[in-house]
Amino acid sequence: MVSVILSTYNQPGSLQLVLWGYETQTYKNFELLVANDGSGSETSDVVEQMQKKVSYPLIHVFHEDKGFRKCTILNKALARSRGRYLVFSDGDIIPRSDFLEMHIRMREEGRFLSGGTVRLPEGFLGKINKQEIEEGVCFNRKWLEGNGLKKSYKNGKLSVCGWQARLMNSITPAKATWNGGNASGWRKDLVATGGFDERLQYGGEDRELGERLERMGIRGKQVRYTAITLHLDHPRNYVSVAGLQYNRRIRKENKRNKITRTAYGLTTGVWKTELYNTTR
Repeated sequence: MVSVILSTYNQPGSLQLVLWGYETQTYKNFELLVANDGSGSETSDVVEQMQKKVSYPLIHVFHEDKGFRKCTILNKALARSRGRYLVFSDGDIIPRSDFLEMHIRMREEGRFLSGGTVRLPEGFLGKINKQEIEEGVCFNRKWLEGNGLKKSYKNGKLSVCGWQARLMNSITPAKATWNGGNASGWRKDLVATGGFDERLQYGGEDRELGERLERMGIRGKQVRYTAITLHLDHPRNYVSVAGLQYNRRIRKENKRNKITRTAYGLTTGVWKTELYNTTR
């Protein structure tokens, strides 16, 4: 069993498309947990509707909206999951049909996988529907560029495969960091780090987990040219300069102190009681 954990906040339209994306996966032995950081009822409605339509186990992990608490809801979903191997993404990132297969093929002991995404401009939410996802046409570079995606060498990941994709993974200058929209690792390694640091706000909160994994000896491995996703653009009203500065300070302190396990992540006792009360 592999567990997929998707974070989401008030993007029900995008989330529905993403859940259809996981229905098309060639790798079938997985469960999917929606880590809902306090969205309105529209998101709950989407999850309930899709639970009746998809073939994979779909679990809703929810807590009320008290500001940006992505790390907290991710930890709750991590604790609720059953998989020995965990794949993390977001509720606005559509996976290509071989996305999970690539993560499973390329996983290694002592490594975590670091993927990327193709960021789509505003307006694509109305151009991509269930049919485009099932047929795979929305992952065609020419189709995307013909519908408004700016032409760029970065789009090359959409048109390479096999040995070419593996070669590009090996020579890309991009560092293999823990990217929350496309990353995976072994459950035992993530638990050993204490999970996500729940003090952190938006901006580098995902990468901080990867930095602790690296200090533990779990190295990143690049899969940005093999594990392909599309990122639907959206406003980020929760971004604050103060939050970004706070996160940078915490990351520097953890690096200086060589922290591998956070004291502000996965815990026991009262936290577990809260978990079961807020899981649907």
